[in-house]
Amino acid sequence: MIIVGGEALVDLVPVTAEDGRPALRPALGGGPFNAAIAAARLGARTGFLSRISTDGFGAELVDRLRDEGVDLGLVQRGDELTTLAVADTSDPGAVRYGFYVTGTADRLVEDPGPLPDDVRAVVLGTVSMVLEPGASVYDAVLARESAAGRVSVMDPNIRAALIDDPAAYRTRFRDRLAHTTILKSSIDDIVWLADLPDTSTFDDVLPTVRQWIAAGADVAVVTLGADGIAAVTPDAVVRVPGVKADVVDTIGAGDTVLGAVLARLDAEHDLTVDGVRSMSDDAWADVLDYAARAAAVTVSRPGADPPRPTDL
Repeated sequence: MIIVGGEALVDLVPVTAEDGRPALRPALGGGPFNAAIAAARLGARTGFLSRISTDGFGAELVDRLRDEGVDLGLVQRGDELTTLAVADTSDPGAVRYGFYVTGTADRLVEDPGPLPDDVRAVVLGTVSMVLEPGASVYDAVLARESAAGRVSVMDPNIRAALIDDPAAYRTRFRDRLAHTTILKSSIDDIVWLADLPDTSTFDDVLPTVRQWIAAGADVAVVTLGADGIAAVTPDAVVRVPGVKADVVDTIGAGDTVLGAVLARLDAEHDLTVDGVRSMSDDAWADVLDYAARAAAVTVSRPGADPPRPTDL
């Protein structure tokens, strides 16, 4: 089983109402929530670790996970409110968010203790790795499960508006690399984490990614938008091109990549630490191509709506 931990929230997405006025439509989301659904839809046994509100939005989030076949055994419930994110989709290629997170349920997650024996990988990231006290809980889970020999995956998915002390967070991120098997990130994530110019290309950020590999991560999967996806290992860089799509919006695209990478590793390769470390360039190309095709489906549909195998 793959355990995905982190926030489950509600995105308020701008739409045009029937009377022509601007309005906000609630949509279930959150990076880990989307990634868990993507992995489950693509055939991986997947569970979710988080604290989810008992309010109306929380009930919908839990129902969606259940309907998608995601295991709820590690889901905690609380009467705190659900986290809200307001999406700015004025630029379909670069969605921005504002957040309402004070005292919300997902940041109050409690340490579940050692994960069940059948867990092969644990995946953490996004807002949940920023907001306390939950961030420290997830740090403990990451360190413990990595030490237990499980594949550990981190997706920083930076939301800069929530980070009060960038220097401290960058240090914390680097500390987490020692417990990370697979680092998944976008160019924008790397630019922010390394404090690089906004105009940086993949070639510009590659030296930084190599430093992170040297600091402990075994492989970095880097999303390049329409230009595809790259995997950086200690010995190689493997790139696949993007798959052409009529882009509606990019909500959930990176989460789909993450879910698809995990599902493909689990189904066709070896989702163990030794297996990930020993993968050939051709094997990584297969995984990345699968993820690129999956992401192309997601961006062609509104909201975070990952594909199923029949869509690929």
